[in-house]
Amino acid sequence: MKRFCYLLIFTLFGRAVSAQELFPLNESASNVPKNAIGIRLFNQSYIEGKTLRGLDALRIMYGVLPRLTIMATASISNHHGKDFPANLATHTHNANQTVYSTGDYIVGIPYPYRFNGVSFYAKYRFISKDGQNKHFRMAVYGAYSYLDVAHDEAEPNLMDDTKGYGGGLITTYLMKRFAISLTSGFIIPQNHKGNVPDPYSNQPIPTEVGYGKALEYNLSFGYLLFPKKLENYNQTNWSIYLELMGKTYEQAKITQYGFKTIPITTPLLEKGNYIDACPGIQAIIKSNLRMDLSVKFPVLNKSYAHFYPVYTLAVQRYFYSKR
Repeated sequence: MKRFCYLLIFTLFGRAVSAQELFPLNESASNVPKNAIGIRLFNQSYIEGKTLRGLDALRIMYGVLPRLTIMATASISNHHGKDFPANLATHTHNANQTVYSTGDYIVGIPYPYRFNGVSFYAKYRFISKDGQNKHFRMAVYGAYSYLDVAHDEAEPNLMDDTKGYGGGLITTYLMKRFAISLTSGFIIPQNHKGNVPDPYSNQPIPTEVGYGKALEYNLSFGYLLFPKKLENYNQTNWSIYLELMGKTYEQAKITQYGFKTIPITTPLLEKGNYIDACPGIQAIIKSNLRMDLSVKFPVLNKSYAHFYPVYTLAVQRYFYSKR
């Protein structure tokens, strides 16, 4: 019982002091307390033409060790159909020749909500230098996803678009009310096999898409607005954030019938890079119940995997072991 009380007080204190490093979209180098379980529900949405695109996800977090956290995320969305869209790869007949190309983007295709799959994440903190009202931490992370999604853009995303794996490094510094964190990593996606309707016979054409490998570089800032002075753990913590999220990825590769490589003629499937800005606000109620709201805008180029702005709303809570 004493161990539980100590853990609870330590955790509540940590939540009050370092609320500003609980970034809405990026992980910091800190960890979930040992034997604690975290539950996070979140939604991402945007308007594509006249269609509301949405993703709903459930994330379970567990503190295996004081320095090791693992997570599993399951999601559903209406981003994609069961098979690739008809315009992904097309061909025309010209005398004895067949001309292949990738099609133009069709905005707002209605898709039903489908289960995307599950992604897994592990984070190990290997450096901790703590002082009074400040700390410096570094962690490595690894990610793996098993998704069954007919993603039709080059850009990979392990949470809801592409299966594959990745990893990287997180560096976080906190000083009083201000926190900054840098995440750099890579994504190696796996191919997806599906079908594209033949434009002439409407019969399915076996199609495989190889997505581009990617590098991620995210810079997050957080500032604790209220309370100005910590008096008790029932005070609501209010923090504001600015997260800059960047990605560089390679061109996709499309193969039909197992041997025919389709020329890439659309920017959706070409190599690309971009940086998005994501301002956000967060409330932590009674040191445990956390609510996040952030909005994503393009600042350098843009992502073709979604439209803008992208809204993210999340609710999170921890449950602590009594052992």
